[in-house]
Amino acid sequence: MTLAPETTDLKVELHLDGDWFAVCDLTRLLPGRGVAALLPDGRQAALFRDRSGTLYAIDNRDPFGGAAVLSRGLTGTHEGRPFVASPLLKQRFDLATGECLDDEGVRVATYAVRTR
Repeated sequence: MTLAPETTDLKVELHLDGDWFAVCDLTRLLPGRGVAALLPDGRQAALFRDRSGTLYAIDNRDPFGGAAVLSRGLTGTHEGRPFVASPLLKQRFDLATGECLDDEGVRVATYAVRTR
C-alpha cells in the first residue's frame, strides 16, 4: 500500500509560560513515532501523534535513566491509555497525563499541544 504524502502547512505548537511556541511542522509527526524538540529554556519535549491524529507532548527526559530518550520509545496502549515505553528500562509513561504506568509515584511533565 502506498500512502499519499500529507500536504499541510500546519505547525505543531506547545503552550509554554503562557504563550504558544512552534516546534515543528505537523508532517514531521508520523503515527507511532516520536520527535524530540528543543525548547527555549533548554529542556526537550517528546512529541507524538497517534493513528487517530491526536497529538501529545511530554518531557523527553527519562526520570529513571536521566537521558533525553523518550521520543525514541515504543508507543502503545494499556487499558485504553496511550503510552510511550522508555528505550532504556522500558517504563511506560501515559502520553496524556505523564504518569508512569509502572511506578505511580513517578511522572514526566506534559505540555498542551495544538496545530495552527
